[in-house]
Amino acid sequence: MSRIGKLPVTIPDKVDVSINGHEITVKGPKGELKDKINENVDLSIKDNEIIVERRSDEKYDRSLHGLVRSLIQNMVIGVSEGYEKKLEMVGVGYNAKLKGSDLEIEAGYSHPVIIKAPEDISFNIEKNNKITISGIDKQEVGDLAAKIRDVRKPEPYKGKGIKYIDEHIRRKVGKTG
Repeated sequence: MSRIGKLPVTIPDKVDVSINGHEITVKGPKGELKDKINENVDLSIKDNEIIVERRSDEKYDRSLHGLVRSLIQNMVIGVSEGYEKKLEMVGVGYNAKLKGSDLEIEAGYSHPVIIKAPEDISFNIEKNNKITISGIDKQEVGDLAAKIRDVRKPEPYKGKGIKYIDEHIRRKVGKTG
């Protein structure tokens, strides 16, 4: 049995969960998320908890058990607390600014790079070099943070580029004269 899959997902007070066949809808103070769950997994709500059960012990069904439970847990946390990723720009002249709801990044190119904000994701900028991405969908927030990091990945010699706040860049020694 899956160690993660057998744990129930507790539903907080302000969160409303509805299951319609294999479609789950989670509503909370931050917003609403919907997802279609695989047919090999059954969902039920008992005592303010979501219980995930698999239909058989086949390898494919076992692999889905923990995954589906984690996805539902992420939905519940997203609509109640939300998710955020923080990025830092390191380098002379590297900065970011908001243009409406979109993000404009100057990262050493001849032109600024503009990142369009999806409808349920917001940007916040501190000191022109720290970017905070926040939203209710964990996967969208992580994908957008990775996309912004790909604009100028941190390089190992001077450490310049866009990196996650908690990321450690392994520095290399340059050439000796």
